Amino acid sequence: MSRIVISSLVKSYPSAQRRATDDVSLEVADGEFVVLVGPSGCGKTTLLRMVAGLERPDGGSIHIGDRDVTSLSPQRRDVSMVFQSYAIFPHMRVRQNIAFGLAMRKTPAAEVNRRVAEAAELLQLNDLLDRFPSQLSGGQRQRVAVARAIVVDAGVLLMDEPLSNLDALLRLQFRAELKKIVRQIGATTLYVTHDQAEAMSLGDRVAVMRDGRIVQAGDPLTVYNYPAHRFVGDFLGAPPMNFFLAEPGAVGAPDSLKLGKVLVGVRAENIALGTEGIPGTVEVVEPTGASTLLTVATSFGTLKVQAPPAVQTAPDDRVTLRLDPAALRLFDPETGLALAT
Repeated sequence: MSRIVISSLVKSYPSAQRRATDDVSLEVADGEFVVLVGPSGCGKTTLLRMVAGLERPDGGSIHIGDRDVTSLSPQRRDVSMVFQSYAIFPHMRVRQNIAFGLAMRKTPAAEVNRRVAEAAELLQLNDLLDRFPSQLSGGQRQRVAVARAIVVDAGVLLMDEPLSNLDALLRLQFRAELKKIVRQIGATTLYVTHDQAEAMSLGDRVAVMRDGRIVQAGDPLTVYNYPAHRFVGDFLGAPPMNFFLAEPGAVGAPDSLKLGKVLVGVRAENIALGTEGIPGTVEVVEPTGASTLLTVATSFGTLKVQAPPAVQTAPDDRVTLRLDPAALRLFDPETGLALAT
């Protein structure tokens, strides 16, 4: 069993104005793939490094399986890690790079050869084993880094923005391959990224972080469709969720809330052009291929609308927007927290 249990983890740096992680708790089930996502400086990499044993927490505990590993060295935690910078050795051939962790464990040669062959097959590196890193593309180097991490057969796989150095197309291709590989090896995986599309597509669950805390954790679609805080709606989605203030009872907000105003959130794909609804004026038209993104000025503010690709509209056109009542999310305008509807 390689379940990760993070309990009330605190980490502070003397020069920082706030804690890097502030009472963070998270559980990753055995074999689960959980993604930590959030903006730069939110604490996600610090949290990952504490799980790896590369940083010592100031408070709280970390359990892997049945063991309290909070004070253990990285070598005693049964974890392997893939870094953003690849961190493969330029003077070693691909074969030696993949086998490095096994060599440090003094694994018998026959077992090393077997595991390296299996990892090379899984990551399509068979024809590259005798090359040096300088002879590889960026994507191939990343494959080597992943192969080196999985070949040691650790119970926990930690990844710190492993795709961020790849170009957009290669990142998209390797993302799908990585998800398949992690599923095949069955490792408990904790993955860090600032890319919300990457987080949504890879994780069994996503944990959205802000200012050293986990704001919301859940399966990707639940977190996307039912954000627990305005920040989550703002951070996840391209474009982000639309927000505007409305009187109780307006645009589907229930009268029972007894608030002077509520903050209404709605995704661009949940707004349609219709004949009844909110009048507005088109400001910008952005064809994207699969859809057309409209920026529309209304009395509620500027709203982003995801329209069909063949929509016939242009800047300065008058339109009417119909908001899907079932897709409206309500938030406290002061705290940003989601309200029960």
